[in-house]
This record gives sequence, structure tokens and C-alpha cells, in this order.
Amino acid sequence: MPEQISPQSATLRRWQDDFGWQGVDRLAYKQDATAPFLNVSRQTLFSHADLAGELRYFEVAAGGHTTLERHGHVHGVMVLRGHGRCLVGTQVDDIGELDLVTIPAWTWHQFRAATDAPLGFLCLVDSVRDRPVLPTPEDVAALRAHPQVAAFLES
Repeated sequence: MPEQISPQSATLRRWQDDFGWQGVDRLAYKQDATAPFLNVSRQTLFSHADLAGELRYFEVAAGGHTTLERHGHVHGVMVLRGHGRCLVGTQVDDIGELDLVTIPAWTWHQFRAATDAPLGFLCLVDSVRDRPVLPTPEDVAALRAHPQVAAFLES
């Protein structure tokens, strides 16, 4: 078992095989079982009282997806591994390695991995942030009114 190092106090945590880092736990994506997602893990890479933000690594297994949600905080996302698609508002885009995605506050968003490989990305957020809001049936209906979003949600 690798030596456990606190992410708050470590000055160096080495990258390990399969997109893991020394002393960083790979956790379930959500603690709330009511949030619909498929095959996603998360790792908190940087979280410190002296930082205004937090850097996390998410990995979506091939064919998996994150939760469709929105919240008051902004995200900065950088794809490190694989490819897939993302929904931001009513825009659907193909994404791949080293692409950057900005998610504005209160904007519906979701990431989906392609079926042939995992999709791994860094996510930069405020260290203090609000809880995500899940869509109501009316919200989903409004999103589905856009043909590209309906196709994305059905994929």
C-alpha cells in the first residue's frame, strides 16, 4: 500500500499509473445517491486553506457520464485524457485531450465519455462553493427543445 500523504501538507505527490497520484484517494464521484451519473471517480489534488480554489481530477469510464447539473460557482475544466462530449448550456461540443471548457455560473452542464476510452479532466472550482442543483422535469423538457441537446441527452 502506498504511503498516505495529506494533500494539504505535501509538497510533492508523484503521478502514478492509471491517472492517480501518490497519497490521493480515488473516491466516488458523488456522496448523494440521488444524483444520476454513471462510472465516475474523483480525486482532490489541491485543497488548502490558503488557496481560494480547489483542483480536482475526475475520470469518467468509457460510456459513462457526469451528473446533469448547475450551480452558482464557475468551473474551469482541462481534458487530460481521452475524448467525449460536453454540454454547457445548450451548446454540445466534442472534447479531447488538452481542450479547455469554461462553465459559467448557473449553466446546465454534463460530460460524457466516448465508448472506447475513459475521459479524464481537471476541474478548478472555488474552495467554498454551493451545492449542485439537479434539473426538474420542466428543465429537462426545455433543454430537450434544442435538437442537439436532446440527441446528447439520449446518447
